[in-house]
Amino acid sequence: MIGRNDPCWCGSGKKWKKCHFPTKGKDKAVATQDIKKKYFKKYQIIIKDEQQIKGIRASCQLAFKILDATCDRAQAGITTLELNDFAHKLHLDAGAIPAPLNYGHPPFPKSICTSLNDVICHGIPDDYVLQDGDILNIDVTCILNGFYGDCSQMVVVGGKTTEERQLVVDVSYDCLVKASDILKPGVLVSDIGKTIEPYANSKGCSVVNQFVGHGVGVAFHEGPQILHCKNNIDIPLVPGMTFTIEPMINAGKREAVIDPDNEWTARTIDGKASGQWEYTFLITETGHEVLTPWKR
Repeated sequence: MIGRNDPCWCGSGKKWKKCHFPTKGKDKAVATQDIKKKYFKKYQIIIKDEQQIKGIRASCQLAFKILDATCDRAQAGITTLELNDFAHKLHLDAGAIPAPLNYGHPPFPKSICTSLNDVICHGIPDDYVLQDGDILNIDVTCILNGFYGDCSQMVVVGGKTTEERQLVVDVSYDCLVKASDILKPGVLVSDIGKTIEPYANSKGCSVVNQFVGHGVGVAFHEGPQILHCKNNIDIPLVPGMTFTIEPMINAGKREAVIDPDNEWTARTIDGKASGQWEYTFLITETGHEVLTPWKR
């Protein structure tokens, strides 16, 4: 949490209490508008207002609810297509739209992503039957009343798996938690990757650098990009920013190979296991809020 006597997150050099300390009325409104204009013009980052945050929070809560229910069904004998159809129905029942469906070029063909074992991300649900020992990332993004909520988590089918697969499940989760612990106004976007990569490397894992976290809420993918490896995106976090952190952690080499047939599914280049967990965060005046929490 930022303290009253800490340097202000805006980079003015003043103490927070003398600069952007939360105030009421006209002064706060003017300061907020100045930051919003600066961040959109300079970085193409949308700083959300209270109404937008309310909508994004509701969409994130629904995305988590759908994710949690879908993960509960991820058991041996179930196909990933069955998981997709279950999640799709939950979207429709809630009056929401699954954001991945028909997204991008070529259009993504399903409503969720199901990434198995050596798949880093963007796995397409199909007739594969889950087996005990599989590890599976389920990624849900929903659109509710025009706002986006995005989250993913790992499932160990049957509760036990290989040492290598369990390693990436655990390290990817720990990387996400460690990154979340540093979030507050004034922290640099680059500090996220600088927190994640040394920890992952210390556990004998690598960090994928071909895919990133991202701003989210008003659109599916907004600025800034959130790199999970060391980088120089030195943009200070400010209140009203919403974005995902979703470290993709490999047991072997960091590189991904994209399936040439579907042009979506990304696998590890060496066939080793990969894991990923994803939260959506809001930067607040004094720290952060996890918009898509879940139990582990």
